[in-house]
Amino acid sequence: MAASCVAVLALSLLLPPLLLIAWKRWRRGRTARHAVVVVLGDVGRSPRMQYHALSLAKCGFSVTLLGFCNSKPHDELLQSDRIRIVPLTELQRLAVGPHILQYGVKVVFQAVHLLWKLMCSEPAAYIFLQNPPGLPAIAVCWFVACLCGTKLVIDWHNYGYSIMGLVHGPSHCLVLLAKWYEKLCGRLSHLNLCVTSEMREDLAENWGIKAVTVYDKPASFFKETPLDLQHRLFMKLGRTYSALRASSDPLDPATERSAFTERDANSGMVTRLRGRPALLVSSTSWTEDEDFSILLAALEKFEHLILNGESLPSLVCVITGKGPLKEHYSHLIGQKHLQHIQVCTPWLEAEDYPLLLGSADLGVCLHKSSSGLDLPMKVVDMFGCCLPVCAVNFRCLHELVKHEENGLVFDDAEELAAQLQMLFSKFPDPDGKLNQFRKNLRESEQLRWDESWKQTVLPLLVDT
Repeated sequence: MAASCVAVLALSLLLPPLLLIAWKRWRRGRTARHAVVVVLGDVGRSPRMQYHALSLAKCGFSVTLLGFCNSKPHDELLQSDRIRIVPLTELQRLAVGPHILQYGVKVVFQAVHLLWKLMCSEPAAYIFLQNPPGLPAIAVCWFVACLCGTKLVIDWHNYGYSIMGLVHGPSHCLVLLAKWYEKLCGRLSHLNLCVTSEMREDLAENWGIKAVTVYDKPASFFKETPLDLQHRLFMKLGRTYSALRASSDPLDPATERSAFTERDANSGMVTRLRGRPALLVSSTSWTEDEDFSILLAALEKFEHLILNGESLPSLVCVITGKGPLKEHYSHLIGQKHLQHIQVCTPWLEAEDYPLLLGSADLGVCLHKSSSGLDLPMKVVDMFGCCLPVCAVNFRCLHELVKHEENGLVFDDAEELAAQLQMLFSKFPDPDGKLNQFRKNLRESEQLRWDESWKQTVLPLLVDT
């Protein structure tokens, strides 16, 4: 704790003269074709802000992307000569002292560190900021924008205070402080974007903030995966995760076989295995707004149906992602003794995740918004891969998932289990409901992120 306090004090003493130098540089060199994108979180796990950076770059902006570099971003972003990633230092919460003091030290450090990084960055016309987390980033970015004549754009993904409320309770002093701060500082931006129409209306009615809805759209690399690439992915992941390996060896030792596919040794042709298991995929940040006990209970019910003689396939359930509750749920999964269902929980490389979605038979989403006003981007990505989805119901989910059209909506484990039974009955039936949903997704001609961004966001930058 002493070392952290000393670091914060040292930064505070050094900051004024350094800020003066940086401010002069900004005022002298600000350019209309540069933008700063700020993520006070892991850049690799912030796809929407990666997409903003890529869209800005494709429209002629040079981009500085500030954030924590814990996970690898997508290759397209790393390979762009117009985007420079500047890592932020993440201060972990102190192990000693009162909780509110630990949080206070962390906020002060982040504020000072972000302020210095912004002032040392190339002068910009726009700062794009992800919220949440907005404490202390909104105030810092607004201060820099005022100093340097920059326009601040806040992209509202959710409300930060509502996420904190899941952990501490809605009446906790930190939650109430965060709500006051978010409501006050959120009004200081030049432009506000948000992810749903209901959030736009809530921002206008309860926060006095005028925002533009920019729906999440899948990037171009989210698409159905060709069979040969599926096989290559399964063979690669199968080296680490036994659930994706073949349950029996082929007669020809030169033939490659995964749990789902087989490559002929002579022709090199890839085919799907007869009697293969169905591949169910879910992705998560393993946080309090996703209750995976619902999926585990539904899988147990599905297992009982198989044991009772129902004509259903075995399942391989792949749950991707990392986060604070992963260990908790991994322990629960380890306690299950399922004969016909295998579960694995990998963290995938950025390039492998779209390939997995494009190879799966069904997606399941357990995201239940803390505010009820945001939408799960994982479902957007699944739809980009023409992957049907079963999603847990909440207030504005209808803006994305159309029940009985591109997927199904459920409220509890019982309902999810019934949906799994219906969708996987006589699998892989080409005339079944699962393939009908996939056909509807193929025919929907979904708008991709780049086209949507050019239609909705780019004109706003021109007009500000």
